[in-house]
Amino acid sequence: MEEFAVPLQAVEPKRLYRQIADQIAQLIANGEFPAGSRLPAERELAVSLGVSRTSVREAIISLEMSRLVEVRVGTGIFVTSQNAAAHGNSVDSGPGPFELLDARKLIEGEIAALAAKNGKPDDFDALARSVDTLEAHVDDFAAREAIDRDFHLRIAKATGNSSFELVVEGLWNQRAELWGRLQHHFHTHELALQTIRDHAAIAKAISARDPEAARTAMHRHITRVAREFQRGIDVAAQSAAAKPASPTKQPTLAAITRARGIKARD
Repeated sequence: MEEFAVPLQAVEPKRLYRQIADQIAQLIANGEFPAGSRLPAERELAVSLGVSRTSVREAIISLEMSRLVEVRVGTGIFVTSQNAAAHGNSVDSGPGPFELLDARKLIEGEIAALAAKNGKPDDFDALARSVDTLEAHVDDFAAREAIDRDFHLRIAKATGNSSFELVVEGLWNQRAELWGRLQHHFHTHELALQTIRDHAAIAKAISARDPEAARTAMHRHITRVAREFQRGIDVAAQSAAAKPASPTKQPTLAAITRARGIKARD
């Protein structure tokens, strides 16, 4: 068999949200979406690109990380820069936040159920203390994040299988800058209080040795987090559709349709 003289490297397909972000970034660089203009509503972008609104949400967040757009809750999503080069250097290569939440819902739900079966009294006490500690630090964002992570790791530990600890730790390590941007925008004091209530429900079900209730409580918790993040972006997207256009040239959906090059439909 003849060998190639030039070494080749494996090609990694871009995640869908990155394809979307790259396309919008290029349209910004080309002047189709000028600085100061407001992007079309999320629903319109999703239809024009032939993708889900979730993927559009993740793409918009990655563009904001690159400082190409700014999400102004209650106003819309605005182009702030036409330096598309910055986008390629800063966007995450890992899974998108909503993609990650889908995985966590499935995996951590089963881990919670197993913790209810296999957990020991010391494990249950540790979960109860974690809930109390979270409540004591409700207004300390950094502390909440650390306590939140520890709570989920303690559930994995309660299964008695160290492999599950590694799995949960790996999932949490995937929470890259995109996740942090979502937290920055939409994690309010009320949502922090709801997280405490969610954790209390999960801990109660596990301590009661009720696997089904533990699984359900975990599913509800992660579903709520995803819903609140989606709602926050929806507010900005809906505002984009409702507010009158500014005098600056506004981007058109025709530009997106002409440039459409998404290779996978989610």
